[in-house]
Amino acid sequence: MATPVIFNNMVLRDGHQSLAATRMTTEQMLPALELLDNLGFGSLETWGGATIDAGLRFLNEFPFDRLDALKAGTPKTPHMMLLRGQNIVQYANFPDDVVEAFVMTAAKHGMDIFRIFDALNDTRNMRKAIEATKAAGKHAQGVMCYTTSPVHTIETFLKMGEEIEAMGCDSICIKDMAGLIPPVFAYKLVKGLKERVRIPINVHTHETAGLGANTYYTAVEAGADMIDTSITPFANGTGQPDTVRMLSHLADHPRKPDYDLEALQQLREHFTRVYAELDPFTAHKNEVVNIDTLIYQVPGGMLSNFRNQLKEQKMSDRFDEVFAEIPVVREALGWIPLVTPTSQIVGVQAMLNVKFGRWQNFSPQAMDIALGYYGQTPAAVDPEVQKIAAQKSGKDPITCRPADLAKPSMDRLRKELKEAGLPDDDEHCVIHAMFPQELKKHYDSRQAPEPKPETVEIPAAAAPAPEAAPAPAAAPAPAAAPAPVARGSRLHEVHISVNGRDFDAVVEEVILTD
Repeated sequence: MATPVIFNNMVLRDGHQSLAATRMTTEQMLPALELLDNLGFGSLETWGGATIDAGLRFLNEFPFDRLDALKAGTPKTPHMMLLRGQNIVQYANFPDDVVEAFVMTAAKHGMDIFRIFDALNDTRNMRKAIEATKAAGKHAQGVMCYTTSPVHTIETFLKMGEEIEAMGCDSICIKDMAGLIPPVFAYKLVKGLKERVRIPINVHTHETAGLGANTYYTAVEAGADMIDTSITPFANGTGQPDTVRMLSHLADHPRKPDYDLEALQQLREHFTRVYAELDPFTAHKNEVVNIDTLIYQVPGGMLSNFRNQLKEQKMSDRFDEVFAEIPVVREALGWIPLVTPTSQIVGVQAMLNVKFGRWQNFSPQAMDIALGYYGQTPAAVDPEVQKIAAQKSGKDPITCRPADLAKPSMDRLRKELKEAGLPDDDEHCVIHAMFPQELKKHYDSRQAPEPKPETVEIPAAAAPAPEAAPAPAAAPAPAAAPAPVARGSRLHEVHISVNGRDFDAVVEEVILTD
């Protein structure tokens, strides 16, 4: 009998990162946890990626508090996070001791599966995170970032898969961040990996270009052990295929899994309400297939964000020029994959090339890629471009692992936190390493005094004249908790006096955070 394929669920991380600018709050997640935990998914992706940055920056949530709350609410299902290797969840390489401390601390708070990737597919930048994960007794999933170029072939990826297994990983993820992988290629790649490695294969894609569900189907046919799905409306479009939709694609297939459709419908109803609450961040509609990602080969989230950036630069009319420049930049920088942070770096450099002339204005991050400070690129960097980068930056090219140049930092981070009067445990050290300003703002807001209740006097003329004796007051019902406002809000207690009678009320002040 065929073994059913396992579904991992992405709704609590990649689902809202792809479709709502990573603005779902922990409070909005809590009502869904029991249903999610009882469905029997292989794992729930709950952390990592942009959630740590966005949660701290925009939602004023301390990242480990979210992990604790979600773990407590879903004790039966393994938790998974997306980890950018030596970048952790930031955009630069960090010293080994910070990477180790982050992994150990996340494991202590209940993280089970660490999905570890490097933006350049440089496995040297994945090794320390893999070692730390194994030392913590957790599941290390090594990632190959799928992309297309003259140097990215099936054989290239198969060799990387063998290397990932040799590094001690417990499984392999084929990560198709832009939704580009054609179904037939997916079939061949999964089939080849199943013949050459013994660890399980997980396939991850997006529906950005409308290929996702078909790609999953062929991957299942080829023997993929796991695929990633989400829950509508945080599914499809630039997100993963919806779970119910994927179950329908596999109807009557010998490897179709069994997930409770009634529970999935209840989850859909809950997340539809949350999607409405996040309306300011869901302006793009996820049911639209975006063929631009096939033309420009960039992740869907970058497409929508980059259009806004071009508008801010008064370059909206040069969209086609800028995106036609992206493959030029990719080739010059060694055919790097487009995934955080390289997608943003390449996009900005393409814009600068169009606006100022090729390589006349060279971003520091793009220069660092050209000089090896992000790691080894899939192909050689254009020698002329590398020469320009060295001249403009005053830095020499390197060929070593970038983190080998970084000094241990945990003692320094602990000292800085002590001097600032902030907690200096490992949780705060690793967050301070990546997001020092955001962490300080978080604590500044916590220490700010609560505003005193205001008294508002409403003139008698403004109050309605009583037409009859008021009915006896009913027993007060428990107040419903206010719906979370993704843009941020403050609640003020207000005492209102009308014609000498006092009333209590709560006023919500909406705060625009970006």
